[in-house]
Amino acid sequence: MSHEPARASAIADLMRAGREMSRLSMVFRYAIAERLGLTVSDLECLDHLADVGSATAGQVAERTNLTTGAVTSMLRRLQQAGYVTTERDPADRRRVIVTLRPERIAELKRPYERFAERAEWLIESYSAEEVTLLVRHYDRMQAMYLAELDRLRGGPPEAASLD
Repeated sequence: MSHEPARASAIADLMRAGREMSRLSMVFRYAIAERLGLTVSDLECLDHLADVGSATAGQVAERTNLTTGAVTSMLRRLQQAGYVTTERDPADRRRVIVTLRPERIAELKRPYERFAERAEWLIESYSAEEVTLLVRHYDRMQAMYLAELDRLRGGPPEAASLD
């Protein structure tokens, strides 16, 4: 019982730190987007494409939480700027497949390089068990975010699995 106030305080500190990290992450993303002459939605789209290779316009809309009309405008802008290529899906001509142009990847990574080096240095100071805990925490947080996004978009109000 004597540990409860300390635990409650630690949890409050963790929640506060998480909110501040989220806020700073967003500010950081805006600064990078501005440096590249992009919007944050553009940057989210390009980051997603860097992770997955290619995606349909519908998948980009879901990932960026934009309407299909807004995604169409964004993809047109990114295509004109030379960041992406688009082509009709041969299996379904109604769908558009978007691909990040490989020659632009290094340019998109450049603003993150110093931060990535510092993050790697920080992570190296953690034990394998601590890193495993952090990965599990991030995985669970992502599942919660996805569930809440579904709920906010009007989907089923199912609870996120914490496994």
